[in-house]
Amino acid sequence: MAVALIVAAGRGERLGSGRPKALVTVAGRPMLEWSVDALRAVGAVQRIVVALPAGELGAAPAGTVAVAGGAVRSQSVREALRAAGPGDPVIVHDAARPLASPGLFERALEELERSAADAVIAAAPVSDTIKEVGEDGHTVARTLERSRLWSVQTPQVFRRAALEQALAQASDELLQAATDDAWLLERAGGTVRVFPSEPENIKITTAADLHVAERLLSERAQ
Repeated sequence: MAVALIVAAGRGERLGSGRPKALVTVAGRPMLEWSVDALRAVGAVQRIVVALPAGELGAAPAGTVAVAGGAVRSQSVREALRAAGPGDPVIVHDAARPLASPGLFERALEELERSAADAVIAAAPVSDTIKEVGEDGHTVARTLERSRLWSVQTPQVFRRAALEQALAQASDELLQAATDDAWLLERAGGTVRVFPSEPENIKITTAADLHVAERLLSERAQ
């Protein structure tokens, strides 16, 4: 049976809410609750751990395990995994993606089960032309081949031993540099596969994103 870790310790400065992003109300509920409800609908998930800011542990939804997150994302994942108890595989999901459906989590688990990979990650093929710039931050150095580029999202599902090893081997500096946990696994020599995500699985970063999520979740709740 799987355990799920929800990363919800971010402050969300770009959202401009003045409070932790995962606790901002969207479609009448704290953002975090949408992800918790989706995971509760997945039969293979036996436990949900939520990594929150240290002063907000009381905001964890009933029935979840609350843990104080770290200063950076992967530190929060490490703390949540330590508090998760037994369970394999491990789902890692960002509270900032409240539109992920139960079906997306189920598909992620199925993708890992039928593969030999150490992890599978939801992602979207890149449709825009992507250019890499030089050290000045503006001058184009090269254009990347977009047919091989994917925009990475969550959920990300890991075989527990592989994730534990990657987190244990990573220094604090490496944890601080990590923008997703699959990167740590890649550096440790693990195999990571992508699978197509859902179009609605957007990440809420700005007020504009919040407005879009508000509309979509309101429609879903009707």
